[in-house]
Amino acid sequence: MEENKEISALLHLIDDPDEEVYNTVSERIVSFGKAIIPNLEGLWETISNEDTQERIELLIHRLHFRDLTEEFIAWRDGDADLLEGALIVAKYHYPDMQKENTLKEIEKIRRNIWLELNTYLTPIEQINVMNSIFYNYYKQKGVEISYDSPDNFLVSKALEAKKGNAISNGILYLVLCDQLDIPIKAINIPRQFILGYFDLQYEALNPVKHSSEKIKFYVDALTGQMYSHKDIENYFKRLAVPPVTSYFRPLDNKRVIQFLLEELSKCFDNDRNHYKMQELLSLAALLDP
Repeated sequence: MEENKEISALLHLIDDPDEEVYNTVSERIVSFGKAIIPNLEGLWETISNEDTQERIELLIHRLHFRDLTEEFIAWRDGDADLLEGALIVAKYHYPDMQKENTLKEIEKIRRNIWLELNTYLTPIEQINVMNSIFYNYYKQKGVEISYDSPDNFLVSKALEAKKGNAISNGILYLVLCDQLDIPIKAINIPRQFILGYFDLQYEALNPVKHSSEKIKFYVDALTGQMYSHKDIENYFKRLAVPPVTSYFRPLDNKRVIQFLLEELSKCFDNDRNHYKMQELLSLAALLDP
């Protein structure tokens, strides 16, 4: 943005020790939108005071977050495509992320799986093909959820590093299955991100039956391991939790992204980054039913 007298004056006041002055200045700077970011970056490079640099970094973050929130609301009110939503979440941590590389990589994986599929495969055979390409050929590894590793929650980084946790790997798995017309959906089982293979024919013939009866088997997106109904029953027994119907209902894209935001927010549950936790939870709240 071309620097006029007002912008120049505002930039000089960023280091003002009076909090009230700084708050007024920061609100005015943010009102200019992302166009002022290069000016802030240029100022950051010319000063050595760490406190002032931190103020500038926070202003740049606020500008990115304002744009991201608008993009997120447009996503929510549009067709809420799962991959698009996950990439918007990744932009929170990497504002300059270019999504083209992620899209190309997913298309490469999709095409390789598609070449191995045919209409005569059973559901288990379909998933075996999926797993063989995704985990073995492309070597996508699964890592346990750690709130010290925010990158493992982001689909772009999970693909780039060839390792993701159950949520990022799960979202990639869901995206690929959707593109390949494989009826895999995330379900609401507590403390897990588990996918279910839904029997569409059964669902059409028995629309009011218990949700779990519509599921042929379950898939752990961390590794692609398949589980039977008995395995899931045993899991509920270990938790001492009754397997209520709502746990087996498929989650829509908005709920999957809401869950991603809620889990990612836990990576910032500390004094220094608490504002990031609150921002991510505010995005998650926009998806409340």
